[in-house]
Amino acid sequence: MMSQPKSLLMVLLVWAAIYLPALGSLAIKGEEGRRILPAVRMLETGNYIIPQVGGSPYFRKPPLVNWLVAASFKVFGVRNEWTARLPSALSVLAVAIAFVAVARASLGARGSTIAAFIWLTNIGMIEKGRLIEIEGIYVSLSGLAIIFWLSFWSQKRSPWLIWIPPSIFLGLALLAKGPLHLIFFYGLVLAVLWQTKNWRLLVHPAHFAALAIMLAIFAAWAIPFLQSTTTQLAVHKWSAQFSGRLSASGFHFLSWIQNVPRSLVYFLPWVILFPFVRFTKFQDVAQRRLARALTWGILGPLLVVNLVPGALPRYSMPAVVPASWLLAMSYAGNALDWPHKLRPGGEGPWAKVVAGFVGLGLVIGGIGYPFTALILRNRQQVKKAAAEINAIVPASETLYAVNPDYRPVFFYVKAPLNYAAQITKLPANTHYFLVRTENEQEALTTQKWAPRSAHQLARIKDLHKGEMVLFEVGPPLKGR
Repeated sequence: MMSQPKSLLMVLLVWAAIYLPALGSLAIKGEEGRRILPAVRMLETGNYIIPQVGGSPYFRKPPLVNWLVAASFKVFGVRNEWTARLPSALSVLAVAIAFVAVARASLGARGSTIAAFIWLTNIGMIEKGRLIEIEGIYVSLSGLAIIFWLSFWSQKRSPWLIWIPPSIFLGLALLAKGPLHLIFFYGLVLAVLWQTKNWRLLVHPAHFAALAIMLAIFAAWAIPFLQSTTTQLAVHKWSAQFSGRLSASGFHFLSWIQNVPRSLVYFLPWVILFPFVRFTKFQDVAQRRLARALTWGILGPLLVVNLVPGALPRYSMPAVVPASWLLAMSYAGNALDWPHKLRPGGEGPWAKVVAGFVGLGLVIGGIGYPFTALILRNRQQVKKAAAEINAIVPASETLYAVNPDYRPVFFYVKAPLNYAAQITKLPANTHYFLVRTENEQEALTTQKWAPRSAHQLARIKDLHKGEMVLFEVGPPLKGR
């Protein structure tokens, strides 16, 4: 039997080999800027309650991810891609450690280690855990809640221990994205209680205390947030964000019908093993019941979420943790069975499959990402755009951005950055400013700085919502 310290060391080494190489080599992409730029602004202004993007309040998501990025910047004293993405990678590691440390008594030494490896080496977590997007942290928090609940439930611990620790992670997950993870958590809980006929646990006072703790964690931010901004606007934005996922506006049938298969892609290569799970091969009746409960607790929420008209495949990623648990207990309980015609017999072939899948994860993270970073080193447009600005605007000058909305390029700008809602709101001592192309003519003709005027210096293209135009305010050019 592998000792717990040895298991933890192996898990740590696999995590480091997959999630750390070239972590900061690629420029920020996708929604990463929406997690990073508010964190930068928080550190600059000291306002940690209202996230801001482009100088405007950002209502779409709670701020936990922004807080973690800001904390990483503060701790390391450096603002770059590596320190921005590290919170996601550490969140993934926390779940792997929880499998080995907390679930060991439930899954056994071998099962808990395999579960950690499955979690670390599925395609979805490798992708999201190496980016500072919400899923890496959000899915990890919901996963921690599931691991603690399943572990303490299967160990027949006190209801207070079964409910209270998970409630802390559920509350933090609310601060990361919102309530979607509760579908996966309670889908699994209800499936377990249904299979074991233990409904009393659901109405135990500990459960209601856990609900109060979860809501209190969210309210600790939400109440000051609503007091600091226009409550009606914030509530409208939140409700629109939620209802937009349930409505059929912008519905595309071909994309929607692919939700389920695309969500399964996130769990490659391990999803390939599910058809080989045989409940009847579990020696223990309680294990068979738990395996059935896990199956229902995975499939039910996955289908419910993916069939919502506005859903995206990544919304079903909280199912990765119970799926990892089910496969790990199936492997440890010898409940994986080859088809009759292909049956080689013994555990050896399954050990080779598991080792191969773990090796594939190591290749993707440890070799694939560094190789990709090397290839794309000179093809990252957002960095090129920032280099254009940095070559023109001295680092000692303040650069103003007029109603820019979300611009990832700002993360790489060296000059101090301030925002203005419109050109008329720019201060009298403005020297350099950026505007959208639709405001270019106004910038050229404004008399705000007369007798000085604005001169166009460059057109900046960062591949996001078109170009911006860089201006310098100075003496009138000769001939004008």
